[in-house]
Amino acid sequence: MAILDDVAQLIEERLGEDIESLTIDRLVAGLFFTGVKLSDGAGGVCFTPVKEIPEAVCCPSSAGKIFNPGKVRGMKAAEAVSALSSPEPLKVAIAIATLNALSSIFWSREGKKRFDMKMNMDALDVVRMPEGTSVAVVGAIIPVLRALKARGGTWWVIEQDPRTLRQDEIQHFVPAERSEEIISRADVLIITGVTLINFTLERILEAARPGAEIAVMGPTASMLPEPLFERGVKVIGGVWVKRPDELLDVLAAGGSGYHFLDSLAHRIVIENR
Repeated sequence: MAILDDVAQLIEERLGEDIESLTIDRLVAGLFFTGVKLSDGAGGVCFTPVKEIPEAVCCPSSAGKIFNPGKVRGMKAAEAVSALSSPEPLKVAIAIATLNALSSIFWSREGKKRFDMKMNMDALDVVRMPEGTSVAVVGAIIPVLRALKARGGTWWVIEQDPRTLRQDEIQHFVPAERSEEIISRADVLIITGVTLINFTLERILEAARPGAEIAVMGPTASMLPEPLFERGVKVIGGVWVKRPDELLDVLAAGGSGYHFLDSLAHRIVIENR
């Protein structure tokens, strides 16, 4: 989890004393995404790792797996971020959502000056996948798989749960135990931001072929980009929450990215060229 630690340290340095006054104003742990709104109005989201919480079927055994719901409002943002190292997946998701909200504060101040940031653009639009290149996708990212099926050529999808794949995608499926072999062969590597939650992203990046075109995408990856760039990532695709209360209402009602992208959160792309 060195990537997340590095992001947290950068945020602390850049926001300075301001971070001490920021608190959680609202938290929603939705079916698909977890979201937070900070006391200054900044919002952030992260994928909800439902499959990583087997104890969720039993109320008593799951009680200690989350922050105390009665005390979340008013909790310092720095305290939420400290759960990045927690063994509890939902606490990590809340910490990352908070990290993403804090990152958006810095973007509001000087992000567009410091980074090559494009608004209202999908990361897939800037990832280079020329004909003849091989592509490995880590996670069943539906828009990416759709584009690869139209493109053809050599491509693989590395996914823990093959049930998430359609019939015409199964032939490209690679089980997790073969992931490093395939990742090291790919010219282009597209990775879901969910790998930040289960702490697998660093191992994936270490296995990547030198010079590969690497992209990390999804709302979970909406954070300060330098720690990812330092590890070879060229493109980051995330979101910048613009209407946090409405977005959290959507998450509380079981909504997914299809229900908040563009209308309640800007798509953003940050490149390292």
